[in-house]
Amino acid sequence: MSEELRPSKRIRLTDEPCIVAMQRMLRGKEGIMSLAQGIVHWAPPAAALEAARKAAEEPDTNSYGADDGLPKFREALKEKLKKENGLEGVEVMVTAGANQAYTNLVCTLLDEKDSAVLFRPFYFNHRMALQMTGGHANVVLAPSTKDYLPDVEWLEKRPCRPSNGERIRMVTIVNPGNPTGVILPKDLLERFSAACQRHQVWMVVDNTYEHFTYEEEGHAPHCCVSGDHVVNVFSFSKAFGMMGWRIGTWAFPPSLGPELMKVQDTIAICPAVASQKVAMAALESGRQWVKDHVTGLKENRRLVVAAVEETLGKGAVAGGSGAIYLMVKLPAGFENVSWLKDVWCPACLFGQSRPKVLFEI
Repeated sequence: MSEELRPSKRIRLTDEPCIVAMQRMLRGKEGIMSLAQGIVHWAPPAAALEAARKAAEEPDTNSYGADDGLPKFREALKEKLKKENGLEGVEVMVTAGANQAYTNLVCTLLDEKDSAVLFRPFYFNHRMALQMTGGHANVVLAPSTKDYLPDVEWLEKRPCRPSNGERIRMVTIVNPGNPTGVILPKDLLERFSAACQRHQVWMVVDNTYEHFTYEEEGHAPHCCVSGDHVVNVFSFSKAFGMMGWRIGTWAFPPSLGPELMKVQDTIAICPAVASQKVAMAALESGRQWVKDHVTGLKENRRLVVAAVEETLGKGAVAGGSGAIYLMVKLPAGFENVSWLKDVWCPACLFGQSRPKVLFEI
């Protein structure tokens, strides 16, 4: 390819999607199960599948919908946010999945030379969204504690207008964590919110795994915070088994709505009408429907933890208080296992420098 006919430098320097790399690696091979991608084994509720069948026969399904989502669906989302997440006075918008929601936010909140903070280990698509819109240098990788909680003291002490001219505009938190599976307690979220407000920095919280909590085992419940500087991202993919239907949502301060609408209209115009009808019926099935399915993951989690600890020792497993992920410490010398070079998904893809491997449960 000639120098004139080349992709942009930003895209060329953007990380390769690791899940696609894993799928390519496994193509044509039998008897191998990938533990790399976060998916659930269940389908949407029966009422949601029935809504899909009905939607196929309804004329408005074939038309453009409202840019920000079907009005009835948005009202149902606001009620859910109020009852389940304690979020009031916010606006909502529907997107084609949480990844599109995050990318739209990057386009809306950041200028070319602005920086954004991700805490190691981070969700890889978040860094990719920042790389492809602003460049690799605009990503500030921050530390986490030994328990894989994002280090709020780092943010509290760090000037957001340092002498090198870097301007931090956005801090991203994932709760529960991906890929750590760690839940942030409410007091920690509130400290992050206070620090971002003091620095006049946007706080973006990805709540994709909000339903995946294990309070019965003594772990913290999922919580949300709100404010004029806070945007919460949610997803229907995992909780309702709707990965292929691509529905995500934001909850944001109303003043941000007109600017978000510019990006939404340019990238998606509107989320798929059929998918919204399915999501609305799924939402009506209730939180208990999701909880019943998440409860079934406990045995999966127990079996994985037991197998890893039996093989690698008691201290080998970290994280996993929420979501569907565990961090597993690999033993010394793992780099020399020849077959492992072809089949593992290294944690360095998530900004983690120490030897770890990731498991989905």
